[in-house]
Amino acid sequence: MTLKPNMKLLSKASQIPINVLRKLGPGLITGAADDDPSGIATYSQAGAQYGFGLLWTIVLTYPLMAGIQMICAQIGLVTGRGLASNMQRTYPLLLTLPLIALLLVANIINIAADLAAMSDAVKLVIGGPRHIYSIIIGITCLLLQVFIPYHRYLPILKWLTLSLFAYVGTVLASHVDWSRVISETLLPHISFDANYVLLVVGVFGTTISPYLFFWQAAEEVEDISDIPSRHALVTHPLQAPEQINRVNLDTTLGMGFSNTISFFIILTTAATLFPAGIHNIQTSAEAAAALRPIAGDFAFMLFALGIIGTGLLAIPVLAGSAAYAVSELMHKPASLRLNASSAKHFYSVIVIATLIGVGLDFSGIDPIQALIWSAVINGIVAAPLMIAIMHMSTMQKIMGSFTIKGKTKLLGWLATALMTVTAVILGLVNIF
Repeated sequence: MTLKPNMKLLSKASQIPINVLRKLGPGLITGAADDDPSGIATYSQAGAQYGFGLLWTIVLTYPLMAGIQMICAQIGLVTGRGLASNMQRTYPLLLTLPLIALLLVANIINIAADLAAMSDAVKLVIGGPRHIYSIIIGITCLLLQVFIPYHRYLPILKWLTLSLFAYVGTVLASHVDWSRVISETLLPHISFDANYVLLVVGVFGTTISPYLFFWQAAEEVEDISDIPSRHALVTHPLQAPEQINRVNLDTTLGMGFSNTISFFIILTTAATLFPAGIHNIQTSAEAAAALRPIAGDFAFMLFALGIIGTGLLAIPVLAGSAAYAVSELMHKPASLRLNASSAKHFYSVIVIATLIGVGLDFSGIDPIQALIWSAVINGIVAAPLMIAIMHMSTMQKIMGSFTIKGKTKLLGWLATALMTVTAVILGLVNIF
């Protein structure tokens, strides 16, 4: 049975005040980039396999994700330097280099998986050769970052976040038992089945990802350079109340937006695919295709277009975060404000990471294996990286009088503990 969308509700849900969008910055873009096509695949699997049973994971990760991202943002805001730059000044190269190298590898694999999902989604919508779409999408993302000035590029990223409202639309186009949603979210049935545990770990690892840490800190640094009235707090402490409140609000709303969309993606497949007995969803494109006969063409189209839109946002963030990390570690200029001739190393990393991602899509790499490897590497990187972030955020020689304290510090350590447990579980699974 094809379900007709409630256009009135959809119209209301898709509206966002333009002035609010303009005020939001790194937090909004970072949060939206977290719902990339690879993440959509994980969330789709959660809903298809366990219905509403894993919605609680999104509620749990929200405050933890917001906490660690606030800390990353404040490190950039206070010091005027990115995470890798601060790590390089604090820790031995033997500690920082392997983490940055693994981040680069994980991001490249993630780019390949996202390109595969996007090209599959384009093929579902209009047909044609998927590999050609992969090339077009990869080159488009590359040209945006290399040739469009930062102050013009930033609004493009902000507008791309609106594509995520497609997943609100798919829910509104489907029948949802909201009483069950609330009850199973607040009172979940926890299982210790191996597949359940692995999917929970996958959701945690997808939601709290290392590349987001580097991107948000770096974008705060970009804003300091791009906005004349904004300065690093170590040199202009009087700006602290206003700027820290701005960062906290931006991050809280950005991560809230991210997790809300994640919630709706799980909800979409839980309300449609799960009751239809379609549990074996491996990619986001498979989820979109499976929606068509159940929820109709409208829901299918929204879901597929959402994959494409969020991928266009996520790929530049994946490539850019790697470029910031590598360039900062090498003491080279790292900024989207600079042109390619002034930041050769920075843009070289963006170009190489994106092109290798495109090449991997042509290599016949299994998208599922790519997701698994990316998750494993991110799991390895996340825990030690978060420990380093938490340590730096409490050091006076880095943060001055703006060391992280109180509730934000607690949330950061809780997020670190969660990702440490996640890494241990991933390690045990891959060993045994």
